[in-house]
Amino acid sequence: MDFNGFDHPGGPDRGGTRSVKVMIAGGFGTGKTTMVHSVSDIKPLTTEETLTQAGVGVDRLIGVTDKTETTVSLDFGKIGINEQLVLYLFGTPGQERFWFLWNGLCKGALGAVVLVDTRRLASSFRAIEEMERQNVPFVVALNVFPDSTDHPVDEIRDALDIAPHIPVVACDARDRASSRDVLIALTAHLMERSAVALELR
Repeated sequence: MDFNGFDHPGGPDRGGTRSVKVMIAGGFGTGKTTMVHSVSDIKPLTTEETLTQAGVGVDRLIGVTDKTETTVSLDFGKIGINEQLVLYLFGTPGQERFWFLWNGLCKGALGAVVLVDTRRLASSFRAIEEMERQNVPFVVALNVFPDSTDHPVDEIRDALDIAPHIPVVACDARDRASSRDVLIALTAHLMERSAVALELR
């Protein structure tokens, strides 16, 4: 892929490398922290805290009752797609009580990955709505859990009310190669949007 003409607000780093801010968003327990950990070239910064009794009645644990920790601020990682492009990854908190942080996290983001657990589609509705509201281009990544049911992409797209031009890809957030492929799909989507915008000028 040629990223030389890729227009973005990140700006070049030393040596001509371009840096881009990317959000990893989604509902509670969809695999955001796992993806950042699996794909980051550096040791990720995490703000994981143990779930306690204080969250009972506040946090929605339907479908993720075995989860013991949660992100309370953000996850941060970094991956070099190639010598020309570096992505800085910002994982959002998924619980409703931390959604107020999303406005700040989205500032300056060129694009986003919205992770979806197909067993709990409704958990990622808010993430999709927020990316649309903040005009952040995104791809939808269907995180395949061991007990997930295989659904046709068109059914998922209809259920989430995703526009036809938005890519929907399957992934395993635990796997570095799979997570990297999602980020490459996002990059290609952003480049396509950039090329279209240039044609319309």
